[in-house]
Amino acid sequence: MAAAEATGGSSSEGDAGVTLLGFWTSPFVLRARFALNLKGIPYTYVEEDLFGDNTKSRLLLVSNPAHGGKVPVLIHGGRPVAESMVILEYIDEAFPNHLPRLLPSGDPHRRAAARFWAAYVDQKLLPTWIPLYGGATAEERVKAAGEVIAVLETFEGVLGEKEFFGRESVGLVDVALGGFIGWLRASEAMCGVRTIDPARTPLVAAWAERFGALDGVREIVPDVPGLVEYNLMKRARRGLPFLPPHQTQ
Repeated sequence: MAAAEATGGSSSEGDAGVTLLGFWTSPFVLRARFALNLKGIPYTYVEEDLFGDNTKSRLLLVSNPAHGGKVPVLIHGGRPVAESMVILEYIDEAFPNHLPRLLPSGDPHRRAAARFWAAYVDQKLLPTWIPLYGGATAEERVKAAGEVIAVLETFEGVLGEKEFFGRESVGLVDVALGGFIGWLRASEAMCGVRTIDPARTPLVAAWAERFGALDGVREIVPDVPGLVEYNLMKRARRGLPFLPPHQTQ
């Protein structure tokens, strides 16, 4: 278990005692880190060891016993909050003076729409991504990549000509979908299919570049070689067939 200070801004009384327990490849952990960084909330980030024998920290196990020590867990003032989407809304409510607001104030319909499309990421994108990540054959992975693109085409229509899904600034949907940017970028190296494809979803591709370049995001999005290496390790641990990385030009 390694801890690192991640100071996104000046400290205040309400910010004291913020810790995030996570793992570097997790898109769900990245969501929480993006939100804290973009809002400038100082916090301590603790990288957990999830793969050794009994290596999860006691702090993680006691902070999220319902899921056996699943990350992410946010600890604020000694009290834990689990599940990435719950954490994002908690951060928005617990630190109301830290902008940008992930959910717009004063507009119940816009808040409801943001919650719907953020949930859509987990309900539709995640299930299509899993076989791309862990498919037993190259053909299965390519098929899954096509299904991922179809989901992103839906988000193409949602985004439209807006700079961010939150309209004038980053919002809940940006952070929810943004957690997957690193893995989406890695798809071409994993199976030969570019899931963030300017030819298929030009608006989403441009959004991914804008979001990925933001201060507080750019520094912590995992790079493609690291994710591909991690995926090979996970496949080996699960007894899945070795599928060599696709050679891109």
